[in-house]
Amino acid sequence: MKVTKEELLAKASKWSKIAPPYHAFYRGKVEVMPKCAIRSLQDFSIWYTPGVAQSCREIEKDLEQAFEQTSKWNYLAVVSDGTRVLGLGDIGGQAGMPVMEGKALIFKYLGGVDAFPICLSTKDPDEIIQAVKWIEPSFGGINLEDFSKPKCFYILDRLREEMPIPVWHDDQQGTAAVILAGVVNALKIVGKKMKTAKFAIIGSGAANTRTFYVLEAADVNPKNVIMVDSRGIINQHREDVKDTYKWDLALKTNPDGISGRNREAMEGSDIVIAASKPGPGVIKPEEVSVMADDPIVFACANPIPEIWPWEAKEAGAKIVATGRSDFPNQVNNSLVFPAIFRGALDVRARTISDEMCISSANALAKFAEDKGLSEEYIIPTMSEWEIYPRQAVETGLKAIEQGIARRKLNRQELYEHADYIFKRTQDIVTLLMRQGFIEAPPPEPA
Repeated sequence: MKVTKEELLAKASKWSKIAPPYHAFYRGKVEVMPKCAIRSLQDFSIWYTPGVAQSCREIEKDLEQAFEQTSKWNYLAVVSDGTRVLGLGDIGGQAGMPVMEGKALIFKYLGGVDAFPICLSTKDPDEIIQAVKWIEPSFGGINLEDFSKPKCFYILDRLREEMPIPVWHDDQQGTAAVILAGVVNALKIVGKKMKTAKFAIIGSGAANTRTFYVLEAADVNPKNVIMVDSRGIINQHREDVKDTYKWDLALKTNPDGISGRNREAMEGSDIVIAASKPGPGVIKPEEVSVMADDPIVFACANPIPEIWPWEAKEAGAKIVATGRSDFPNQVNNSLVFPAIFRGALDVRARTISDEMCISSANALAKFAEDKGLSEEYIIPTMSEWEIYPRQAVETGLKAIEQGIARRKLNRQELYEHADYIFKRTQDIVTLLMRQGFIEAPPPEPA
């Protein structure tokens, strides 16, 4: 039975109605729980004073012991200043807290990573860099989240260069990895090749800029790419992009110097990747209709995609992907960031390279291909938890291969650890729900 547009719209707006009362009911989504045995209060002589002093002395002599004797090996900071939260813009750190808590929840449930939301009350990039460097002793990794451009590039580059632990910006590397996985399989379905496919990339913020570089590293010809920002197509004739991060994009893409906006960029393209501003109406059906045969549309803005999937389909799109879980082909960072960080933490990587992200993306794409690709299944769903340990393994092995890992584990060791920690977290949540320590949520509002 065909679903009507009205039913799809109602489904799309459902989650916004449920979220506030559910958040208020639980008063947060994550909490700290003991992981060590407490047989009696005497055990605090081990976990705290006087016994703990000896652990402190051993770490003082060898800082690597912090990974062995504390939870640093599995602690992650989710850091944000709230200047570009989802599609909501600059709402500040306090208002961004529900998103950072949600991120921490996904890290724990899908990756077994103990993540802490750290919302800052400064928007100054140098102060942000200093704040992250100050908290480094407590954490095995840093996830930067929802920073506005262009400072997001500066903050990431500085911290990756100066920190001894992996720092990544999920809106950049995470988005790029999951989009790459979807692109690989979407092109297979329509019988087109990465090297020869023509790309229109709508939006040149943190997500799409890093996506371009990752696609380039994954065999996409930059001369087959046209990028669009809020002022139009990026080309070498635009004075406003000189002396900015976009100048490199202008030099590498659009060799014919095409100008215009979305329509001109999309005309004759095989695939459009949009990560711009919430729609609908950012991409119009008539713009999809001028694409090449069997066009592919990735409309990734949240919470509303640049074009509704049914509108893109009616305009001729063969495959449509969005960032939402209530439509087929959800291209969402949650499919990659828990596993990439699991792999990075397990080998104690010093950074997360683009090659590590590509390895994760290829593992994600291969999993979906093995299950059977279709127009409505180009990428696994978050419920297919088997994808996470597989990606973690490939990420960790790539870090070892590149010489940026402190620990060298083989494939089986990496898989067994990742598989165990993923299942353990989910089993604990199930147990706490079954025994009532995590209460059932209230009834959904009408």
